[in-house]
Amino acid sequence: MSNLHIQIIHGPNLNMLGTREPGHYGSQTLIDIDESIIQLGDELNVQITSFQSNHEGEIVDKIQHLDADALIINPAAYTHTSVAIRDALLAVKVPFVEVHLSNIHKREEFRHKSMMVDMAMGVIAGFGAQSYNLALRGLHHYLTQSKS
Repeated sequence: MSNLHIQIIHGPNLNMLGTREPGHYGSQTLIDIDESIIQLGDELNVQITSFQSNHEGEIVDKIQHLDADALIINPAAYTHTSVAIRDALLAVKVPFVEVHLSNIHKREEFRHKSMMVDMAMGVIAGFGAQSYNLALRGLHHYLTQSKS
């Protein structure tokens, strides 16, 4: 078993992937995405756990009780509105990558602002489901390089 653990948090409406606006979000389901991340985690010897909620408070609770070395978070619509999620991320002080399936900067103006971007190690957007795997590779590199 790995000594690295990365938590994935998927925000609201991501449970609808595969049917919701496939032009923006692709045709893969959230289960497909999680399976891909877990498979890459196995290759990298990283334990992956995944969580999805449509409720801001549940996401805050998950962050506050985080038991992982790092976090990959797709706050979805909460990216642009949630001071609560931002404050939870500040409180736990864990390295995280903000992920988006679509390029939020090519979308509506209100989607261009992230409440978390200034705290994130990095932001990956626009690569569809591969955005998560890119984030995992980046976090793995960061965590293994900083421990050596």
